[in-house]
Amino acid sequence: MYHLWIRLLRWAWIGILLPLTCAIAVEPAEWADQHLDEIVLLYQHFHRTPELSFHEKQTAERVADELESCGAQVTRNVGGFGVVAVLKNGDGPTLMLRTDLDGLPVTEQTNLVYASQVRTVDDNGAEVGVMHACGHDIHITNLIASAKFLSQHKNLWSGTLVMIGQPAEEKGAGATAMLNDGLFKRFPKPDFALALHVDSNLGAGKVSCLSGYSMANVDSVDVTMNGAGGHGAQPHTTIDPIVQAAHLVMDLQTLVSREIKPTDPGVVTVGAIHGGTKHNVIGDSCHLQITVRSYSDEVRNKLLAGIQRKAKAVAASANAPEPEIKISEGTPSLWNDAELTNRLTRVFQNVLGVSLVEQGEPSMGGEDFSQYGKRGVPILMYRLGAVEQKRLDRFRELGQPAPSLHSPLFYPDAKPTLRTAVITTCSSVLELLPAKL
Repeated sequence: MYHLWIRLLRWAWIGILLPLTCAIAVEPAEWADQHLDEIVLLYQHFHRTPELSFHEKQTAERVADELESCGAQVTRNVGGFGVVAVLKNGDGPTLMLRTDLDGLPVTEQTNLVYASQVRTVDDNGAEVGVMHACGHDIHITNLIASAKFLSQHKNLWSGTLVMIGQPAEEKGAGATAMLNDGLFKRFPKPDFALALHVDSNLGAGKVSCLSGYSMANVDSVDVTMNGAGGHGAQPHTTIDPIVQAAHLVMDLQTLVSREIKPTDPGVVTVGAIHGGTKHNVIGDSCHLQITVRSYSDEVRNKLLAGIQRKAKAVAASANAPEPEIKISEGTPSLWNDAELTNRLTRVFQNVLGVSLVEQGEPSMGGEDFSQYGKRGVPILMYRLGAVEQKRLDRFRELGQPAPSLHSPLFYPDAKPTLRTAVITTCSSVLELLPAKL
């Protein structure tokens, strides 16, 4: 009987210690180090083969195949070439991990051995080079690598993972397309959603987090000032639309400086003016293209209303026909949930070290990951350092800015960037979908 009790105690301890031993032996950092070379090779594949927004057919197919090999239930062609992969692992919350799939119409100039040589015809019929100049190839690779770790170590977590490959982030349209195609109706609606984005000014190995407003509302406004054309030598017989446009450009400068509270961010930029055909001809119209950035709905509405008011006032002052104004809503501002941000910031500090986790800065750029937050899901998008610190230091020594995202010269230092991505993503999943005891 004594020996039987000893055996039972040994089996009991084995039952307790074996899962603990497995958990210690398969920490995300150790797994990432063991598989880093193959992860980088996968990254290089995606870097070589970028596709434009809403044309991500081959990228989506490879992502779908990889996630399917992890045991996920995969659905293709959601909202275009969107991919939805559901990996269920017992009871628990639902977490959505998102990657964007599309590249940019940029001709790569990095001289990397795996640089993109892709050329294609864009939606306007122009031949363009294509490049992952915004780091979406890092995002894609991270999602697949994290899925592999999590599918191989189901003893460490419990719940449901919804992993999506989203098209057309660069057009600010892919998230809406997937939502309109039933993302939160056909598939489990997440309790949390997580994404990361490379940062060309943050050292590889680091991340940054910011709760609250992180990225901006983005709106485009097209204004056509109308006039009455004629000879440039007889301006008194005309109503000059270019003079109206010049007047409007100056008037718009007071919208932010005099009508918006100084502590509320706002941007109104006239990015393009098109008018006239010849030195001595006054045309009938002049077209302005304006980008508008804000955080709050109040400031957003005030800026858009102000542009319309000022355009009409300029036309009235010139006794001109009323201008044509078209507002195209882009992405809403991205609000990182405070509780989720604080919770995962602590996780990142634990797995990377406090010195490698920085306080993020708000940006006036746009990101359609915000759309998922607008549908009532707590979200966090954190920034992932993508350039080794020694490279950033060298740029500073030379008095040059590091190549920014969307630059034909931008490239991430893949190994440290991907290692940090996988560690932080997998650690976030283990935190938000804890294993049942």
